[in-house]
Amino acid sequence: MVSVTTSIVIDRPRADVARFAANPDRATTWYENISSVEWLTSPPLAVGSRLAFRAEFVGRVLEYTYEVAEYVPGERLVMQVSEGPFPMRTTYAWADAGEGATRMELTNEGGPAKLSRLARPMIAAALRRAGSKDLHLLKAILEDGEH
Repeated sequence: MVSVTTSIVIDRPRADVARFAANPDRATTWYENISSVEWLTSPPLAVGSRLAFRAEFVGRVLEYTYEVAEYVPGERLVMQVSEGPFPMRTTYAWADAGEGATRMELTNEGGPAKLSRLARPMIAAALRRAGSKDLHLLKAILEDGEH
């Protein structure tokens, strides 16, 4: 198992950042590796919501279902894989970071059960790079007002 947290400060109010980032219909706009998201339960997002994701990560196409385990609008969103190739838990956390700014943290925990000790640092580095790219793209979208 690996655990990686990346964070960024976005020059937008916390409510705006959280509303955009927690909207599954927006995931393909700021997650580079996610190609599609399909609601398996009816919107809006709530604890128990299920979403089918299709992504490409380290050269593999991954299809998995996330279930929302915790959701406190504007503060925290926790999703965990309920169906997929390996267990994964993704957490978004939002906090005020000065006047009109937000610190967003993205944490990914999990990975293949048989992940070797040698592979863990490589997977962690790939998750860190992807998370950083995604958060920088989110920042650019929200600060440029393209939403």
